[in-house]
Amino acid sequence: MNDSLVIIPTYNEKENIEDIINVILSLEKPYDVLIIDDNSPDGTGEIVRRIMERVNHHNVDDRKLYLIEREGKLGLGTAYIEGFKFALDKGYDFIFEMDADFSHNPVDLHKLYKACANDGHDVAIGSRYIEGVNVVNWPMGRVLLSYFASAYVRFITGMPITDSTAGFKCYRRKVLETIDLDDVKFVGYAFQIEMKFAAWKYGFKIKEVPIIFTDRTRGQSKMSINIFREAVFGVIQMKVSSFFRKYQFN
Repeated sequence: MNDSLVIIPTYNEKENIEDIINVILSLEKPYDVLIIDDNSPDGTGEIVRRIMERVNHHNVDDRKLYLIEREGKLGLGTAYIEGFKFALDKGYDFIFEMDADFSHNPVDLHKLYKACANDGHDVAIGSRYIEGVNVVNWPMGRVLLSYFASAYVRFITGMPITDSTAGFKCYRRKVLETIDLDDVKFVGYAFQIEMKFAAWKYGFKIKEVPIIFTDRTRGQSKMSINIFREAVFGVIQMKVSSFFRKYQFN
C-alpha cells in the first residue's frame, strides 16, 4: 500500500479532472488519489468513474484512484473533512490537499512530502508568499486581496504563516488524528485558516514550502463574496473561541 493520499474536491471540473489525475498517477513517487465530487452537473464524476476502471484494474504498481460522490454542493471544508476521515480509515501516513485546476503543480507534491517525511515537519504548506509573491495569471487586485488577507490573519491570530489561506498542503497522519475534525466550523476558504490555526495551537511543526501558484486556465473559479466574508469574520470568531479551549494531545 502507498503511504500518501492526495484529496481533490471537485465541482464542475470536467476540463481538468482527467489530466490532473493522469499527471499525479504518473509521478515517480506513487500517490493514491481521492476525488470528492459534489454531484457536478457537468459529469465530472462520470469521467472519474471511467478513469477508475483503467487505473484500478490495469495498473502495475498498485496506485489507487478513489471517488466519493456527494448529493450536492456541500462546501470545500466538509469535502476535506470527509476525505481526511477516509484517509485515516485507510491507514495513510501523509494526506494532501490539492485543487483540481492545475493552480497547484502536481510536481510540487514531492516538495511537501519531503518536508514531512524526510525533514520532520508535521504540516507542509505550498506557500505563494514565503519568497516574494509567486502567483501567475491573477489580476493585481486579486493578488493584493490574497496577500493582505494573509497579513490580516497573521495580525489577528499571531500565526507565523505567510500564506494562511493556502490550499496546497500535506499533513502527517497524527495531525488529523489530533484535531477534532467534527469540531471544524468553516466550509469555505476559512476552513484552510482554521486547520492551520488548530495545527499551530497544538504545537505541530509547520513548514512553508515555496511554490508557484498558476491560476486556472480552464473551468470556473469557485470564489464568492460569501466565502470571502466567512474568512474575514470567521478569523475573529476563531481567535476569540480559542481563548476558551485547551489545545492538548489526548
